Amino acid sequence: MILTQEQQAILNGEKGETLAKVMKTLVMYGEAFEAEKLVPITSSYNHLVTSFGLKVMSPVYDLMQQILDAGVTSGQKFSVDPRPLDKNVPANFLQNLVFNKFMYTKQDYYETQLEKLGLMNKDAFSCTCYMDEVGNKPKKGDILSWAESSAVVYANSVLGARCNRNSGILDIMGSIVGYVPYFGLLTDEGRKATWVVKVQTTKKPEAQLLGSAIGMKVMEDVPYVIGLDQWIGTELNDAACSYLKDFGAATASNGAVGLYHIANLTPEAVELGESLIAEGAKEYIIDDAELARVQANYPVIWKNPDATPKLCFVGCPHLSLEQLKDWTDKIEAGLKESGHKKVLIPTVLTAAPKVLDAFNKTEYAARLKATGVITSYICPLMYMNNPLCKKMPVITSSNKLRTYTSARYYTDAEILSAITKGGK
Repeated sequence: MILTQEQQAILNGEKGETLAKVMKTLVMYGEAFEAEKLVPITSSYNHLVTSFGLKVMSPVYDLMQQILDAGVTSGQKFSVDPRPLDKNVPANFLQNLVFNKFMYTKQDYYETQLEKLGLMNKDAFSCTCYMDEVGNKPKKGDILSWAESSAVVYANSVLGARCNRNSGILDIMGSIVGYVPYFGLLTDEGRKATWVVKVQTTKKPEAQLLGSAIGMKVMEDVPYVIGLDQWIGTELNDAACSYLKDFGAATASNGAVGLYHIANLTPEAVELGESLIAEGAKEYIIDDAELARVQANYPVIWKNPDATPKLCFVGCPHLSLEQLKDWTDKIEAGLKESGHKKVLIPTVLTAAPKVLDAFNKTEYAARLKATGVITSYICPLMYMNNPLCKKMPVITSSNKLRTYTSARYYTDAEILSAITKGGK
């Protein structure tokens, strides 16, 4: 790898042993992917994926403390993925005992470390850090050092920033020295599509389901999606961005997609069109039957497949302000139609703390609360990692949560029916 004089000086230890180790780690990371150089990070803020204070993660806390003890802080302020705990989310005595006494015993300690290292603010905990309310929204062409998969794919695809799918801890190391290895999705060649996906459905495809189908087919490759714009438009408005947020999270978790292009919609597709398609790209056609096949093949890993759902999570990744309002309208209408006053399954809608603050200032907040629905800043995935929660029959409209936990996937319409009319 060719380093600049400044980079070589850091590697040689001229700015201290700790920074030298950080630089060596990034150089080794880059060499593993045949990167020829390091490039400067240009975004205003970083985003870290590791937000949870699991007791078993002592090497992380030790590493963070070594950095702090050396007087080193992040070159960028940063946001972090959601917190794992919220007392307002339903949990029985044993579940809470496991959460607080065995699992997340280092949460307060770790958050103190994050604050000293460069946390943006005490509410900067969300997987959707790019929401306007949160304030960590990169610009087109910005070079990032992020790791959270759903945030990386959104930043690359919807915002036109450039970021590889880094691992946790590497994200903060990039911020500390201000550089990342130049390879993959940072390069023009690496951003070309090696799959052409043609959406030929007769109605607007479910975002999470479409993303799942594409992710499982293309895996880590870049898809160029044709035909989706007829359903979500050619403008990156709130509705389209919310759709792409959920779509992208599914491509990233059901596969390993870090970038997608949507014809006539996402920035690079609008600017460069089909010149983004690499020579010899493969083709994947998605119609109604293909989406039905994909959903029908999701495994059900509940101990009793016919169990009555005990909990419902909506918002993985975190919901936008407009999605919270939309769910409020739909839940009210569903309850009115069924004749019920409150949801029939304990239901949690999750969003960033700052988004919830904005939501709570609207008249929608009281209306949603009246339906019995709980709002929370929690990470549903971290909640479901409790071994006792894994045994619960939990339903969700998130394909990411379905992939990583025992939660069972249903479309938004199916979720709405279950919580307002009953059934599963």
